[in-house]
Amino acid sequence: MYSLTNQGQNMMQNQGQNANQIANPQTGQLPQVKGPQMNDRDFINDGLSTCKYLTDSFNVAVREASHEQLHTDMLQILMETHQSARELYNLMFQKGWYKLEAEEQQKLQQTSQQFSGYSTQFPY
Repeated sequence: MYSLTNQGQNMMQNQGQNANQIANPQTGQLPQVKGPQMNDRDFINDGLSTCKYLTDSFNVAVREASHEQLHTDMLQILMETHQSARELYNLMFQKGWYKLEAEEQQKLQQTSQQFSGYSTQFPY
């Protein structure tokens, strides 16, 4: 759950952003018109996408590894890949290249109530 102060909401609206968006101002020089060349944001975004794909794949591989040492090695690689993804995400967020959408408090409470009701169905 994220909350913005009125000043923060006004600042984001003045920048042409939705009041529910959580983002930093963009830093770095990006071209106004995007050409075929990759810029810094493109390279970092590609790295983040690759890390997301790898973590999904390694999750399956770790779960299904039958050899103990292979399981241990792949689990270490999985954790390192998750860490790399987090670092790339943080870099993109700091530079204003990754935006989040804040959810309304009422929707959060509804979803929480919905899923907390499921716990009564557990057999233990």
